[in-house]
Amino acid sequence: MDNITLQSPDGVALAARIFEPAGAAKGSVVIGGAMGVRQDYYGGFAEWLAGQGWRVTTFDYRGSGGSAPANLRGYKADLFDWTRDYEAAIDAAHAALPDEPLYLLGHSLGAQLPGFLANQDKVSGMLSIAAGSGYWRENAPQLKRVVPYFWFVLVPIATRLFGYFPGKKLRKVGDLPAGVIMQWRKWCLNPQYSVGAEGESARLAYARATFPVVALSISDDELMTLRGTHSLINLYANAPRHVEQVAPKDMQMRRIGHFGSFRAEHETKMWPRISAMLTALDAPVAAA
Repeated sequence: MDNITLQSPDGVALAARIFEPAGAAKGSVVIGGAMGVRQDYYGGFAEWLAGQGWRVTTFDYRGSGGSAPANLRGYKADLFDWTRDYEAAIDAAHAALPDEPLYLLGHSLGAQLPGFLANQDKVSGMLSIAAGSGYWRENAPQLKRVVPYFWFVLVPIATRLFGYFPGKKLRKVGDLPAGVIMQWRKWCLNPQYSVGAEGESARLAYARATFPVVALSISDDELMTLRGTHSLINLYANAPRHVEQVAPKDMQMRRIGHFGSFRAEHETKMWPRISAMLTALDAPVAAA
């Protein structure tokens, strides 16, 4: 594993890591992380995936993890900036292996942002894990009960008071730049999520994606629902796309949840399934 610094298209320095396979790489995988989740969380999985022959890139979006300033108060960043950071990781991965396939492994938010990528032509396919529309009425039942308070009270007040969203103090999501949390709020309050909130240009951006998209929905996900997964994946209107759902009992597991797919205790069960799904991305994908 090598720690590197990437340059986003607008010159922002980003913390990233490269996990190289022992032999020739069969392709690249860029892991797009979930909201508020540091790249460290994916480190064990990324190392294991490199052992399966992939060259793996992880990174921290600006304003988070190793790409965060000492103080987030007043830090300028939104979800379009995070998309530019994603592009930087893709550009670097593609430059390293220009003749091999490059797949995105998007966890939650990491499967939402690729609809806005300017370099979609460098992407050979995307595997979405535990991702869906963040529209609050499509959230899992236990989340839907509390999310109106989150979006209409906690987020606006805390963000205004602190100049960023102090998620660590509140034990909610994580520390986030004000522009990120407020734009995400706008998306999550719109029935068509990012496309509805951002308008026709967003719809056209998602429609430009033609790489295959396969989504794995987790039946015991405490945040996302199968309905929400379909809503998100169908935003990629011109992409071959397919949604699968997995339940813990299918994998002889007690629990998976929104974050469990990448935990080390699931190395022998979930990780081989994810690797097989990545390998299968170059096969024909049925419509969702």
